[in-house]
Amino acid sequence: MNLLTEEQSMMVEAARRFVREQIIEPRLDMALDRSGEFPHAIIEAMWEQGLLNGEFPSEAGGAGLSCYDHTLIIEELNYGCLGIATSAIANSLAALPLMLADNPRLSQEYLGRLTAKHGYAAYACSEPDAGSDVAGMSTRFVRKGDKYVINGRKRWITNADVADWYTVFAREQGTSGHKGIAIFVVEAGTPGLRHESMIHKLGQRASHTGDVVFEDVEVPATQLLAGPEHGFKLAMATFDRSRPWIAAGAAGVIRRARDEALRYATERRAFGEPIINHQMVAAMLADMEISYLASRLLCLNAASEVDRGNLRGSHSACAKAFGGDAAMKCTTDAVQIFGGYGYTQDFVVEKLMRDAKLLQIYEGTSQIQRLVISRDMVRSLNS
Repeated sequence: MNLLTEEQSMMVEAARRFVREQIIEPRLDMALDRSGEFPHAIIEAMWEQGLLNGEFPSEAGGAGLSCYDHTLIIEELNYGCLGIATSAIANSLAALPLMLADNPRLSQEYLGRLTAKHGYAAYACSEPDAGSDVAGMSTRFVRKGDKYVINGRKRWITNADVADWYTVFAREQGTSGHKGIAIFVVEAGTPGLRHESMIHKLGQRASHTGDVVFEDVEVPATQLLAGPEHGFKLAMATFDRSRPWIAAGAAGVIRRARDEALRYATERRAFGEPIINHQMVAAMLADMEISYLASRLLCLNAASEVDRGNLRGSHSACAKAFGGDAAMKCTTDAVQIFGGYGYTQDFVVEKLMRDAKLLQIYEGTSQIQRLVISRDMVRSLNS
């Protein structure tokens, strides 16, 4: 069944060709994984090719793509490298609160900066003691005249060291829980703001992750994106809106693992014949195909729900949870099919396995997704 229009098929083919020629064939994914160098050049090339900022509205200079269209591109980028794609797509994550909030001035200014010139933004929500538990954040602010003063530390921030501006979540002094969380847009050069403690990760090493520290950072009142009564809800809407992207990343890495393992299984011989002729290997490859098709369909379904305006359903959580878990299993099976070779850095499958693990963790763990899903089921039962 063809789920794509002719225009979407052309868009996918363009992204696929870019990834093949710019990432896979020169083995850039493996080189950056080993060096940990930030992929400035390739991300700028993506921007020049129109592969970034796809859902930005046309009035801000964006392509105005649907979430469905955007996930098609994201799958292809992640087929090339989850790490590169994570940092490339971080701009869209930072921009989502501006797209969802009712603040045309800030949205026009900051989204316009990313479309007019290549640059970076970062989504600063997670903290050392508050990852999936957004309501547990401790970064705080107080109002002083026509400014807000922010103090605290954000952790696990993608593009922390390269961002030109940050979408920052902080709570009003004296509040707790879900109440009192506001959102600010903060320039990287603001006095008192610094990035530090770059984190050396198991996988996705081409993507830089670190801390962003706020020490008496003064932010003009005009940089308030959403007040304390709206910040938490906007954070949840952002995750509901972005989870199809993670599911698309899972589909991409599953397909890459499938392709690498299938190619190897048809070439590698054992006991006098290609190992794909051995039933246990064939079964693992078949499971990869099942996982890819299921993950992709869940992703596209979630993206369709987003485009229909349904941000509070469990569709995105189902797509992310299933995709993340399936990606971890499929990449592990790919290593198994490669045997001893799969455990070395000579073949990309060990990198795929390390990269895939993060899909089960960031933007809400697989366990958190199951809580979201079960609670949505209860709401549906009682409605």
